[in-house]
Amino acid sequence: MLYFGMQSFKRDSDMKDVLALILAGGKGERLHPLTIHRAKPAVPFGGKYRIIDFTLSNCINSNIRKIAVITQYKSLSLDRHLALGWANLFNPELNEFFVSIPPQQRVSEQWYSGTADAVYQNIYFIEKEAPPYLLVLSGDHIYKMDYSEMFSFHREKNALGTVAAIETDKKEASSFGIMEVDNDWRITGFEEKPKEPKSMPHNTEQCMASMGIYLFNTEAIIEELKKDAAQSTAHDFGKDIIPVLLKTGRLFAYNFKDENKKAAKYWRDVGTIDSYWEANMDLCSVDPLLNLYDRNWPIRTRKVQSPPAKFVFAQEFEGGRLGISPDSIVCDGCIVSGGRVQNSILSPNVRINSWAQVEESILMERVEIGRRSKIRRAIIDKDVYVPSDTVIGYDVDDDRKWFHVSPGGIVVIPKFVKTSM
Repeated sequence: MLYFGMQSFKRDSDMKDVLALILAGGKGERLHPLTIHRAKPAVPFGGKYRIIDFTLSNCINSNIRKIAVITQYKSLSLDRHLALGWANLFNPELNEFFVSIPPQQRVSEQWYSGTADAVYQNIYFIEKEAPPYLLVLSGDHIYKMDYSEMFSFHREKNALGTVAAIETDKKEASSFGIMEVDNDWRITGFEEKPKEPKSMPHNTEQCMASMGIYLFNTEAIIEELKKDAAQSTAHDFGKDIIPVLLKTGRLFAYNFKDENKKAAKYWRDVGTIDSYWEANMDLCSVDPLLNLYDRNWPIRTRKVQSPPAKFVFAQEFEGGRLGISPDSIVCDGCIVSGGRVQNSILSPNVRINSWAQVEESILMERVEIGRRSKIRRAIIDKDVYVPSDTVIGYDVDDDRKWFHVSPGGIVVIPKFVKTSM
């Protein structure tokens, strides 16, 4: 089931002409060991969500009712999440659909070799549906965006292709595709991950970066994908397709408008353990950068059928046994039984036993922390039982003997591990 917040749904009838194609086959190697058994878009985020839920929610909130998710790498948990949480939201009688497409090797015996190749290998599906416009999205970014406004911009400019863009600091720009634009937002230059990125004309400290969000006229992009498939290229939108479309003079940049409605625009890759931990910890703050509580822009996910969270034992002055969880996110089914949780995220059905302490940590579904254990600055994956009197996150050198430790000192305990320290 899906949770619906109270809001007024967008009713832009023209969005029926748009097919959203979400690329969700990424390995997410920098997120190991969280991605050992799952694709990056399936990694839990914010307690109850998966990363892909943010892109999918953007589609629904933008009234896009034709969605295809292209999967590849270790997609079992992702497919299960999509089937149980999203597939029943669409009505085929209204020409709506939601489909997950595994690699089929329809046009090649190779797996997807790039973002453009992933779309090209599904060209049969696209041509069969024949949508006037194709919106290509990534399934592994955290942000809020109204794609219908980008669609209106695209048609207003009579563009062949439109690339969503966001301002980024020049010192970080070498990780992105960097664009040069004129006063009409026409893209006049594009370079993928440049060593010396070109800054914006009015701000030498910032660059205009591609968000990996592309809106194309379907006929035009299919023609370019077919040409690219016949050549020896990286078969990538940023490296190959965008530079070719640039020559047409009808490629535009859409300046990202953030539906998060904060002073600074929010768009996160969470591609490393440290960035993932930091983004989750921000959600526990008094005024988080990412607002999950906006009823006009709900983030949907699979609804877990669990009882309410419970906090038991209030013997603070009788031995220090107090079930408490300040500055934390606690999901359904959790029991904080005489332990203390602070600045942490507890996913559904987590149990914290008596006198345990959990600080600045992310505990995924069905994790149990034994009595008197002390956990700090850790990410503990699903179904892990931490025995009583275990200490994690206080001695980095000792933690490295047992677990993965990120450059920032975050201890990661993968699934199916029973600690015996």
